[in-house]
Amino acid sequence: MTAQREQELLATIPTGLFIAGEWRESSTGSRFTVDDPSTAQVLVAVADASPDDAAAALAAAAAAQELWAATPPRVRGELLRKAYEAVLARVDDFALLISMEMGKSLPEAKGEVTYGAEFLRWFSEEAVRIDGRYTKSPDGNSRLLVLKKPVGPCLLITPWNFPLAMATRKIAPALAAGCTMVVKPSELTPLTTLLFTQILDEVGVPAGVINVIPTTHAGAAAGPLIADPRLRKLSFTGSTAVGRTLLEQASANVLRTSMELGGNAPFLVFEDADIDAAVEGALAAKLRNTGEACTAANRFYVHEDVAGEFVQRLAARFEAKRVGRGTEEGVELGPLIDEKSRGKVSALVDDAVSRGAKVATGGSPIPGDGWFYQPTILTEVPSDATILSTEIFGPVAPVVTFRTEDEAVALANATPFGLVAYVYTRDAGRGLRLPERLETGMLGMNSGVISNPAAPFGGVKHSGVGREGGSEGINEYLETMYVGIAGI
Repeated sequence: MTAQREQELLATIPTGLFIAGEWRESSTGSRFTVDDPSTAQVLVAVADASPDDAAAALAAAAAAQELWAATPPRVRGELLRKAYEAVLARVDDFALLISMEMGKSLPEAKGEVTYGAEFLRWFSEEAVRIDGRYTKSPDGNSRLLVLKKPVGPCLLITPWNFPLAMATRKIAPALAAGCTMVVKPSELTPLTTLLFTQILDEVGVPAGVINVIPTTHAGAAAGPLIADPRLRKLSFTGSTAVGRTLLEQASANVLRTSMELGGNAPFLVFEDADIDAAVEGALAAKLRNTGEACTAANRFYVHEDVAGEFVQRLAARFEAKRVGRGTEEGVELGPLIDEKSRGKVSALVDDAVSRGAKVATGGSPIPGDGWFYQPTILTEVPSDATILSTEIFGPVAPVVTFRTEDEAVALANATPFGLVAYVYTRDAGRGLRLPERLETGMLGMNSGVISNPAAPFGGVKHSGVGREGGSEGINEYLETMYVGIAGI
C-alpha cells in the first residue's frame, strides 16, 4: 500500500457528525485527531460532538422511531442485505482504513471486514423471523396473544479494537428489530464507523434511524442521553469499570442493557491434548489483533507433562512473527493502540519478572516509531503476579503448570471474569464435563477462535450481561408484549 493510496482513501471518509440524515460539524466547531498507532502521526481530524449534538442525535432517533418500527421486516432486512453487499464490495477500503487507524495487519483487517459483514447478512435474515404466539388460556375462557416489539431508541457505544465488527454487531440487530439509534464510536478509531455510516445512508436507511456522534467527551455526551426517558436501550462494549458506571446510570431509567465487558480467558492444555493443534489454537487465541481482544487467551494453564514441549513450540512460532506497520507486506502483528496501552503491557511483564517469572521469548517494547511490543512468553509465573488477574490486551502469554483436572478448573475459575475459556483435550468425557464446570459464557473446545455471528456472544460474572449474535442477539432489542383477549 502506498502513501498516496492511503491519502486518497482518507480524503473520501466523512469526518463530521451524522445526525438526522445529514453530515454536520460539531455545534462548538471543535475537532479531534485520529492517530496512526504504527507511527504516532495524525491521520485526520474528526468533528468532536458536544452534549448538545448528542441531544440532537437522540431527538432525531426518537422522531424516527415510530416510522422505522412500522417499516415491514422484509424492507429492513433488504436494507441490511444491501449494506452487507456494499461493505464486501469495498473490502479493500475498509481493511486499509482499519489497518491505518487501529494498527492490525491488512490480512487480519480483511478478516474483520468479512466477519463484521456477516452480522449484516445474519440479521438481515433474522428481521423476518421475529415471532410471537397465539394460544388458548388453560381455563379456556380467553386467548393469549404474545408479540415482540422494538424496544425503542438505543445508545450503542463501541470499542476501538474491532471498529467495524463491533459496530455491525450492535447496529445490525437494532436495525433488524426496528430500533433507531445513536452510535458513539471510540475516539481512537471512529473512521471505520463513519465510512460504514456513509454506506448505510447510501443504501437507503431513512434519516434519523442511525445517528453517529464521535466525541472525546464520552461521559458528558452519554450521561444526559442515559437520563433521557426517550432512550430505552443501552449497549456497551468495553471495560468492566466503565460498564459498572453505565449500569448505575442506566438503573435510574430502568434501561434495557447489554454489556460486553472485560475478560481474563484461561487456555487449558491437558496432558492428552494434540500439541500441534494446541499451539495453533494458542497463536489464534493470543495473537489475534495483537492480543487486543476481550476474547484473547490471558492465562495459559498447561499440564506439567507437556508444558516444556508446548512452550518450546509456541516460542518458536512467536519468534517467527513479523511485527510492523499493518500495511507492509508480510507483517503479521501490528502495534498496540497507543502509548498508554504499551506502557501497561510492559509494566505487567516487568512485575511478573520481578516476582520470579522467566522470559521464554520477547519481554520488551520495540524501539522506534509507533507502539510496538515483542510477542512474549513468560514461564514459572507466580500466582501473585498482577498479569494473571489483569486483562493484558497485548501479545503476552503467561504460562502456569498444573497436575490435575480439578486444579486446572480451580485455576480457570479463580477470577471475577467469565467471558470465554479455551480447552485442549482428546478425552471425550473431559470434553463433556468441562462446559459444566467452567464459569464462562463461551468455551472454545479444541479451538482458538470462538466468535461467530450465528452464535450468542457474551459472558457471565463481571464479563457482562446479555448476548450479541445468534437468534439471541435480536431479542436484546425486542420487548415482549402480552394481550389477553376475553370472550372468545
